[in-house]
Amino acid sequence: MEPFTVHSGLMAPLRRSDVDTDQIIPARYCTNPTRTGYADGLFADWRQDPRFVLERPEHQGVTVLVAGENFGSGSSREAAVWALQNYGFRAVIARRFGDIFRANALMSGLLAVTQPAQVVEELWQAAENMPRSPVTVDLQRLELRWGGRVEPFDLDADARQRLLAGLDPIAATLRFEEEIARYEAGRRPALPTSLTTGPAS
Repeated sequence: MEPFTVHSGLMAPLRRSDVDTDQIIPARYCTNPTRTGYADGLFADWRQDPRFVLERPEHQGVTVLVAGENFGSGSSREAAVWALQNYGFRAVIARRFGDIFRANALMSGLLAVTQPAQVVEELWQAAENMPRSPVTVDLQRLELRWGGRVEPFDLDADARQRLLAGLDPIAATLRFEEEIARYEAGRRPALPTSLTTGPAS
């Protein structure tokens, strides 16, 4: 997983709330057995409209999505995170996220940043009025920076350390492989056992 330290990129202002995972990537696109190949399915039904934000020429090359309330609600669909990443997004900023989506995002290396509604509105306006002006998402300082503005954000300390190091939860656990092996070696003799008996007569 690619480490996330500081990322500067263009913003896509998605002025929609309650965007669920089926809208992020419809089920018909969730047939890949891998984490790649989902970019074409991202917001597929909405991208038929040339007025949709990702179809507009001024918002090409975006890497930070700014969404509304309750982004990523609905079913547990890891492909929703993978589709955003395959398209090129490194971070999503929203007022609030669906819990499962946010957990999947942070496990996969997509930074999900919560901000108050007023800050989201100001980011939308900046992206619409100055679409080629970047925002910086700084995980080291826990800051968003754009147009002379600085806004802090919070993130669970464990998730932050994993993202900074580029480790998913399995890789993070394997850092302690030797300690785990020692614990298991000492634990097994103390585990309960069952007596083997012959067939009942």
